[in-house]
Amino acid sequence: MTQLSLFGELTPRVYSVGAITTYIKERLEVDLTLQDLWLEGEISNWRRAASGHVYFTLKDPDASIRCILWRSTVQRLNYLPAGDGEAVLAHGRISVYEPQGQYQFYVDDLEPVGLGALHAQFERLKARLAQEGLFDEARKRPLPPFPRRIGIVTSPVGAALRDVLNVLRRRYPLAEAILAPTQVQGEDAPPQIVGALRALSEVAGVDVIILARGGGSLEDLWAFNDERVARAVATSPVPVVCGVGHETDFTIADFAADLRAPTPSAAAELATPDRNELVRRLGRLRAQLAVTLGEAIARRRRLLTGEVRALRRLSPQTWIDRRRQRVDDFSHAAQTAIAHQLMLGRERLNGLSLRLSALNPEATLARGYAVVRRADDGRVVRRVGQVSPGDRLSVQVSDGIFESIVRGEDENERG
Repeated sequence: MTQLSLFGELTPRVYSVGAITTYIKERLEVDLTLQDLWLEGEISNWRRAASGHVYFTLKDPDASIRCILWRSTVQRLNYLPAGDGEAVLAHGRISVYEPQGQYQFYVDDLEPVGLGALHAQFERLKARLAQEGLFDEARKRPLPPFPRRIGIVTSPVGAALRDVLNVLRRRYPLAEAILAPTQVQGEDAPPQIVGALRALSEVAGVDVIILARGGGSLEDLWAFNDERVARAVATSPVPVVCGVGHETDFTIADFAADLRAPTPSAAAELATPDRNELVRRLGRLRAQLAVTLGEAIARRRRLLTGEVRALRRLSPQTWIDRRRQRVDDFSHAAQTAIAHQLMLGRERLNGLSLRLSALNPEATLARGYAVVRRADDGRVVRRVGQVSPGDRLSVQVSDGIFESIVRGEDENERG
């Protein structure tokens, strides 16, 4: 017989029990509703196994379902039922225990019914605000890396404030902390928290806001699950870090904040840089800067040296220096030539002077000769025929001149 199978096939097919059980399990585990589920019911058949796991049944007047708490979950839970008959709200997922072919509820959280109502209210508000886009990552802003002013919204008498201030002093004492005091528990807390957030957003220079509260029960933290607080956090013009409760606590404000921190101290750490790390980073940057500047200066020095050399080659100063040296060479050559010419002239002058001295009449006179001139006209008498007896003569000898009178020939010979 041909029939439509589970997989849409039109041929007859036979399945094993294990295969069809696995198929059912896979179908259950891809159903988002069955994988994130809150169930309310009454505990029965509560039994803790030697392994530490807890097995029980959750029932109401219409049906029941087998449940299991793994040992790791049991160790983590703050609440465990006292025993059968207790009404609880359980969170977990539906799957199939294949060896017995039974579907069962794998529980990861357990609360008494009173708190379960709060959890249900929490989940409804969370789902509605998420659908509005209030928790979208795209609208969340990065925190400033170096905040100058940090706003703190918390109780002025709580331990959370001391923890936040201690972390701020240790990590980043440069920042100024501004407290907007508020109640963090009770009916009056939500409007006060909203007012504190609004007041800080109006303070000039506030770069980030820390919304903080210490740990407590679900009821103690309920102010941070208020819709008014969630919307004030989401619409704050200043980025908000939410550090409420302990690491396992989640509030609506956590989802609305720009950043969720597990504790108030962690919120202060996330909102500020670590000054020790800044000092180390500054040291590394200083060393890198020194190396970079050193290399840049050396590179510029090499370029400058090359430019100076090129400039010297092209500079008119080189041409001037060469011409100046040639002028010095010419000057030296001229001086040498002039000196040589002067020496030659001096030697020639000395020769002429010697020759002139040799031709000097005074030198002749000094050797005993005399120059005879006619007294009347000063003409030199070179021959006897140039004079007659009675002529007056001027005789120049080496040491002076004297006059004489020409006598007759016989007289002259006798004289």
